[in-house]
Amino acid sequence: MRLFDQTIKDQLSDRLSALEQHFDGDVISYYGEISPGVTKAFRDFIEKLKEARTSRLIVFLNTPGGSAETVEKMVEIMRFHYTEVYFVVPDFAMSAGTILCMSGDKIFMDYSSSLGPIDPQVHNGKEWVPALGYLDKVEQLLAKARDGTITRAEFLVFQSLDLAMLSRYEQARDLTVTLLKKWLVQYKFKDWEIHGTTPVTRGHRVTQEDKQRRAEEIAKDLGDNKLWHSHGRMISATTLHARLRLKIDDYSTDAKLRQLVRSYNDLLIEYILRSSYPLFMHSRNHF
Repeated sequence: MRLFDQTIKDQLSDRLSALEQHFDGDVISYYGEISPGVTKAFRDFIEKLKEARTSRLIVFLNTPGGSAETVEKMVEIMRFHYTEVYFVVPDFAMSAGTILCMSGDKIFMDYSSSLGPIDPQVHNGKEWVPALGYLDKVEQLLAKARDGTITRAEFLVFQSLDLAMLSRYEQARDLTVTLLKKWLVQYKFKDWEIHGTTPVTRGHRVTQEDKQRRAEEIAKDLGDNKLWHSHGRMISATTLHARLRLKIDDYSTDAKLRQLVRSYNDLLIEYILRSSYPLFMHSRNHF
């Protein structure tokens, strides 16, 4: 087993080194849920990696999501050490993972990659619960109560609602929107100077108000359950660009980069799954 692990480690090191040369920065991989318990380990992981030679961090992200509060802290940690942060999504980064990607200067995806709706997850003491799904159901019951069509069974459900948890869900929703608006304007839109898509404004200079308005539109659309219909909906790079007008660095037709990404990511994911690791972080000096 030691020989097997060392062989995998050597192969991953070589492939990661090729990616660092391509991106001219530090490359890391994060696999697993984003939960409060990872904050300290992630801080130590980044501090161990950081060197004076680069100000750019490239994050390979594979995650089903998790805590928006933890995402905020991870972004603060990365941005303390790096002025540029790129995200590479070879497979999927859902929910809180999508929120994390929105803090990047660039997002790299190919035709098979996916982000997800930004329904923040709140832990109810037993499991992670999608906050927006809960709030949507509450709004439906409120609407029925207002127009007098609520059934007795629904009324009993309504009476049993935990108001403290409801408040937590609302706070999680509001935090998500706040973070997206802040990060998109500060990082993703920092070099957006001229309008290029909307016919009425094409060629005009982009104002700070324009950036804030676009960030709010993207946050609203990504959090719209009526648009996506499912918390687990996988949103492609094409949809993100066409529906949300969000710039994605699509490497689908870049044969060299696609090979670099897949040869590293696929081997790493195979090793993680074979070893049944729930959480795994990898860099050139951490395995």
